Amino acid sequence: MSEQLPQSPERSPNQEPSPEQVEIYRNAETAVERQAEKAKVANGEKTVEAAKIEALKEAVSVEAGSAEKKKKESGAAAGRRHGVPSTKETNASYKQHVEHFQAELPPVQRSFSKLIHNPMVEKTSEAVGSTVARPNAILAGAMVAFFLVLAVYLTAKHFGYVLSGFETIGAFIVGWVLGILYDFFRVMITGKKS
Repeated sequence: MSEQLPQSPERSPNQEPSPEQVEIYRNAETAVERQAEKAKVANGEKTVEAAKIEALKEAVSVEAGSAEKKKKESGAAAGRRHGVPSTKETNASYKQHVEHFQAELPPVQRSFSKLIHNPMVEKTSEAVGSTVARPNAILAGAMVAFFLVLAVYLTAKHFGYVLSGFETIGAFIVGWVLGILYDFFRVMITGKKS
C-alpha cells in the first residue's frame, strides 16, 4: 500500500510500530484490498476510495481500543506518582506485605510474627540494634572472649588455678567495649555509618 497510515496517539513518527500495530495495519490493508476488489466490480473507482477510508477508520478504532485496554491494565501504575515514596506510603506498603505473608503462615508462626512485628517491639529492636548490639561490637566481643579466655584457661591450668566462670563474660564485655570504640572512631574519622 503506497499511502501513509495515520499516526496514532501511541506511535510517534520516529518510533517503530509494535508487532500488534503492524498486525492491525496488515489486517486493515487486507480489508481495504478486499473491499476495493468488491467495489471495483460493483460500483467503479469512487467506491474504492470510500472503502479504503472506511477500512482505515476501522483500523484506527481497533488500535484505539487496544490503547484503552493497555491504559486500563496499567491504570494503577499511572496513578502512582514518581520519585521517592513518602513515609506514609512506605509504611502502608510494609504493613500490606507483612499482612500478606502472615496470612500464609501456620497459626503458631502467625502469632509469633504478629508479636515481633508489633510497632513497639520493632522500634525497641531497631534502637538496640543501632546502639548496643552493633555487629562490630558483637564480633569483637566474641573474638576477644575466645582468645582471652583461652589464654586465661591455659595460664590457670599451667599454674593450677581454678576458674570462676566469670572470665568468659568479662572477656566478652572487654571485647564489646573495644568493638564499640572501634565503631565510634571509624565513624568520627570517615564520617560513614556503614
